[in-house]
Amino acid sequence: MDSQNKQPAGAPPADYGNGGYGYGYNAPGYGESTAQRSLNDYLLILRERVWYVVVVFLVVFSSALVYTFSQTKIFESVASIQVLRQDAKVIQAESVVETRVLSTEDLNTLVKVLESAVIIKRVADRITGDELRQFMAPYEKGRWGDPLTPLEVLGGNRRIVPLRLSLVVQVSYRHPDPVIAAKIANMFVDEFLQWNARVRIDESMRAVEDLQIRAEQQRKRVEEQALALQAYREKNDMVSLDQRKDIVTETLKQLNLLVTQTQSQLKQSEIRWKQVQERLESKSDLAELPYISQNPNIGQLTQQVASRKIEIAQMRERYRDKHPTMIEASNNLAQSERELERALASAAASIKAEYENALRNDEQARKNLEEASTATLALDRLAVQYSAQEREFMINNEILTNLISRMREVNMQATMENSGARKVDSAVPSLPNRYVEPKIVLNIGIGVVGGLGLGLAFAFFVAFIDDRVKSSFDIESVVGLPLLGIIPQIKKMEQPDKAQIVVNNADRQVAEAFLTLHSSLRLRDDAKDAKVILTTSTIPGEGKSFTTTNLALTYAAHGDRVCIVDCDLRKPNVHKSFRRENLKGVIDVCSGSATLDDVVLKDVHPNLDIIPTGGRAKNPTQILNNKSFEIMISDLRKRYDRVFIDTPPLAAVSDALVVLPLVDGSIFTIFFNKVRRKAAQSAARRLLESNVTCYGAVLNGLNLAVSGYYYAQYYDKSYKDYYVVAAAEDGPDLRDGTKKETVEN
Repeated sequence: MDSQNKQPAGAPPADYGNGGYGYGYNAPGYGESTAQRSLNDYLLILRERVWYVVVVFLVVFSSALVYTFSQTKIFESVASIQVLRQDAKVIQAESVVETRVLSTEDLNTLVKVLESAVIIKRVADRITGDELRQFMAPYEKGRWGDPLTPLEVLGGNRRIVPLRLSLVVQVSYRHPDPVIAAKIANMFVDEFLQWNARVRIDESMRAVEDLQIRAEQQRKRVEEQALALQAYREKNDMVSLDQRKDIVTETLKQLNLLVTQTQSQLKQSEIRWKQVQERLESKSDLAELPYISQNPNIGQLTQQVASRKIEIAQMRERYRDKHPTMIEASNNLAQSERELERALASAAASIKAEYENALRNDEQARKNLEEASTATLALDRLAVQYSAQEREFMINNEILTNLISRMREVNMQATMENSGARKVDSAVPSLPNRYVEPKIVLNIGIGVVGGLGLGLAFAFFVAFIDDRVKSSFDIESVVGLPLLGIIPQIKKMEQPDKAQIVVNNADRQVAEAFLTLHSSLRLRDDAKDAKVILTTSTIPGEGKSFTTTNLALTYAAHGDRVCIVDCDLRKPNVHKSFRRENLKGVIDVCSGSATLDDVVLKDVHPNLDIIPTGGRAKNPTQILNNKSFEIMISDLRKRYDRVFIDTPPLAAVSDALVVLPLVDGSIFTIFFNKVRRKAAQSAARRLLESNVTCYGAVLNGLNLAVSGYYYAQYYDKSYKDYYVVAAAEDGPDLRDGTKKETVEN
């Protein structure tokens, strides 16, 4: 085959884009792309699934209407209280309970008290008799069928709202009966004021009792500490302890500095040894580590191995692997690699020894530091214990004084506490037409917005889980191939008629599509001179054989000598497409039982020959790897202008990958809305990794009913009239060159 059509191994893929798509091989990686969906793409997704949006919107909006107009009318009554910033001061003493409101947090604390279960419980205890029955009448059936308790009802319908930039708090209550709503709101305010005042008095009295007990305990503790401090002073000589402490402290500083140095050395050695271990475990190249590659011997051996590999690569162009020169060069390379391995092993052992030595030094330094620290702690313990006992004695003595003083102050304040708040407005019943629920406008607005939002979300969710290839974005951005052409969906007809649709003119749009595909390939620099072209697909049934036969017929109709080779040795199909027998073919040529002239079916159409498989093979990869197959392809290059090779799908078997090195380029067939994106992406990646030119993808079976959603730039309804008129004028025969040019123009 022509070596100029192949890329060298390791070279970046060439830009095979067809100019107008902007995606393909120059995208980052195989199948990856920086292309993003445009606003028009999302609008097309919505157009295709607009009924999902409509249905979900109607369901949500209807539910909102039913919910709104089936609700019971709820009335709200509001009472308000003013939180006092500070209680009146009769004497200058600190209160047991903080009564000042100094910040937003203080105000929020009182609000939380109003919302607490304690206040709800006190209000519930006040509702009795007929008033309780009227209060609970609307709630006989709970939300889930079980009856609600008064506590649940009170907690669920009470609202505490602090007014912004003020110390006023509103207490509101909602109930179907406006009179009951006003009563309950006033009860919450009254119970809060009473409970708050009672809590302050109770806390003050408990504080007095607690202070008396604590003062007596503190007095005994101060006496015991005074005796213990005197005994400790007599037992230890505090002056001699200070001198010894200075000596041990200086030694400790020196050892601490030494530990810092050994620890730094250990970390550096450990990092190097771990890097070496990781390279050894993953069997990676140790020479990539800077501190190993700097070894002169390793650097020289690495350069020697690289130069010998280059020398062998150059020799392969002139000699075969078993040539004496190649054998000698291979032996030299193996010897250099063994020497390099020994040098790397020696370097790794040196790094390990360095790490173990640093570890021992660090352990010894830490041990010495620990011994010095123990000695220092022993000396410090004596001084610390004395200072601690002295400090504790002074603190406890001060605490005793404060406890006695505070106990006298609290005792005087116990009967002077107030609630810290006062009622401003009492709640009054609402007018019959002033209900707060249902909120008709709000609910309808939520129904409209929620219906549209959920409808759009559901439509995009359906689009997200549909991962089949259907748009040019999927092919060019996800799969990673340029889009060569699009073949419309064909009406139901027999396989041979489909395979020859460009000459029998059964579908003028399809014929025009193949003419466009032919023109696209002729305009490409890398495809116009290609002699051997391979066609494949991801999975069976995507129309690769259909694309092969019709594209070959199109080239033949333009005057090229064309041959189709059926290399699908597992499920041959080309002979059926032309209603021919599959008696001899590729299998016979590769086995040596027949020559190329014996198997070629000549003049199946003008300028078109085919080579069938000659049956089915149990070992197709062995046949395709046979030297005879390579010779057969080379011979076909000399006889024909174009050779099209039909191969099995890439996802099913690897036969196409075996044939790829023998061809000039490949065409990847994708059936509209059939193959999964991941599968197509994986197959395309395998195709691209072969370093053989892939001209791009052909989308087959496009449903024209949805073509406007995804391919408006290729097909439009106005084209249909042109095809019908052209078909009537030109007739069904595409073999006449004059008529062909008329259609193309």
